[in-house]
Amino acid sequence: MFSLNSKIAIITGAGSGIGKSIAELFAKQGAVVHLLDLNKSAADATLEVVKDNQGKGFSYESNVADQQQLQTIVRKILETSERIDILVNCAGIAHVGKLHTTAEKDFDRIYSVNVKGVYNTMYSVIEHMQKQKNGVILNMSSIASSVGIPDRFAYSMSKGAVLSMTYSVARDYVSDGIRCNCISPARVHTSFVDGFIKANYPGQEQEMFDKLSKTQPIGRMGTPEEVASLALYLCSDEASFITGTDYPIDGGFLKIKI
Repeated sequence: MFSLNSKIAIITGAGSGIGKSIAELFAKQGAVVHLLDLNKSAADATLEVVKDNQGKGFSYESNVADQQQLQTIVRKILETSERIDILVNCAGIAHVGKLHTTAEKDFDRIYSVNVKGVYNTMYSVIEHMQKQKNGVILNMSSIASSVGIPDRFAYSMSKGAVLSMTYSVARDYVSDGIRCNCISPARVHTSFVDGFIKANYPGQEQEMFDKLSKTQPIGRMGTPEEVASLALYLCSDEASFITGTDYPIDGGFLKIKI
């Protein structure tokens, strides 16, 4: 079950965090993974892990806000693979702030990566998937797309857009055999979380980590590996009846009151 044998998968943000875990798991399950990240050395490091585990893949320096660059990468992939089976959009950036503390340049930066970046990658592969009459797109949204999170105005805007784009693409291309879903994590323990706490709460790292962990009713943050396992299911043939759906992975944040 959950084999991705010989499937061609593009994963953005594959150099760290959730994207890295998804790339490593997909390769372990047999996919040929194409790893895109703004930080080429990080993408290369993920590729090393993939190859050390007898997986197959390629790495690329990629700015998801640059549509022309993405289309060039997709053309390179198609020259050797002739198809693209899976696209996973993990590239994204965060922002802390309310409406009145969010500068226009910060709003535009979040939009260019989290919204336009997802549009650009989907735009770059959709016609190829239409020709194949088959394909899976998985976007990384957030629980911030569904509920109000304090001090996350621009970030919430961007993830709400990802959610609605997912629904739209699922509806428009279902007759072409293309499935499109999204995952909405709550807090996931990545290096970004550690860096955020260190930068904003020096000397209080452990206290703040515990506090943020307990905002999930289950009592801890999620792990990138747990999100990757859900991504594997949604991109596998076992999920062939699932499209146009958002999957919270949140330790009970949305539905359990404590």
